[in-house]
Amino acid sequence: MEVPQHFEDYRVGDVRQSGGRTITEADIVIHAGHSGDFFPHHMDAEFCRGQPFGQRLAHGTMTFAIGIGLTATQINPHAMTYGYERLRFPNPVFAGDTLRTRITIGRKADDPKRLGYGQVVEICETTNQDAKTVMYCEHILLVKKEGTP
Repeated sequence: MEVPQHFEDYRVGDVRQSGGRTITEADIVIHAGHSGDFFPHHMDAEFCRGQPFGQRLAHGTMTFAIGIGLTATQINPHAMTYGYERLRFPNPVFAGDTLRTRITIGRKADDPKRLGYGQVVEICETTNQDAKTVMYCEHILLVKKEGTP
C-alpha cells in the first residue's frame, strides 16, 4: 500500500505493528544456502544439544531480513533507506517461533548533507510469540521535505 509522507508528516512516538510470520525449518535451511552460513549452530541438531539453547538457532541475518521484511507493508515514495544502526539479537529464534515487528518513530532531524531532506529514525523491535524481543535495530530513513522537487 502506498502511503505518501513527507518529513513533516512523521510524528515522534507514532507506532505501527506488523502481522505475524512463523519461522520454519525450511526458512533456516534456505537461508543457509543463500548466505553460505552453514555453522553448526544453525544446521547440526546433535551439536546444538550440547549448546546453551539445546536446539538449532535461526540465523541473525535471517531474523533481520524477516523482521524488517514484515514492516514492508507501506511504501512511501518520498522516503528511502539510509541505513540501520544498533542491531541486536537479545533472544534466539527457533523454528516454530512466530515473529512480529513493532515500528516506533523514535526521532527525526534535518539531514546534514542534503538540503530538502530529513532523517527519520524508526525503532524496529521484533518479538516472538512470548513477547520476547528477538531483534532490535534503528532504521534510518532519508525523507523528502514538503516543497522539495
